[in-house]
Amino acid sequence: MVRRVVGYDVLSPREGEETLSTIPDHILERLEKEHAQGITSALILSLFEEHGLKFSEATLRKYVQLGLLPRSVRVGRKGKHTGSQGLYPATIVRQVLAIKDLMAQNLTIEEIQQEVLFVRGDIEELERRLSKIFKTLKEAVRRQNSEPAKRVIQSELGAAEQLAKDLVQRMGELEDRITAQTRLARRATGT
Repeated sequence: MVRRVVGYDVLSPREGEETLSTIPDHILERLEKEHAQGITSALILSLFEEHGLKFSEATLRKYVQLGLLPRSVRVGRKGKHTGSQGLYPATIVRQVLAIKDLMAQNLTIEEIQQEVLFVRGDIEELERRLSKIFKTLKEAVRRQNSEPAKRVIQSELGAAEQLAKDLVQRMGELEDRITAQTRLARRATGT
């Protein structure tokens, strides 16, 4: 049976079947695409609950305080006197799943902090900042009066943007390899 949850189709477990132990990749990809500007803690918690995974607001706050997850960014809401809300990068769900996976392998939070290179949040923050910088630079180039100069700058800006994307991707791949090596080493030693 399929049920609709927070705009996503979720397979419900059959009677006597175990609940889902993870969130399918296609749902994570869709979430990240549709919420590129960020997601609220309520959506994060709702997603975990709907997939039968235990995760609380207190745990989210604890992981953020310990530096395992990125802090939320306050974003103003449209409308008069509506305040602001905290938005986390949509990829935070993957990070929580990774932490839960490491803890299921009997790593403590302290071991995760000390032994596992956990810089995914920093890499994602770098990617967001670079995106903002490139957006600002593109706007400045659009306001240029000289067409020949504008074309040259746009070309150089495109090349720089590709270099930045390659850098972020490579850093993510390195973190993945280091994390995988750490897990293999732990399994080999039985710790």
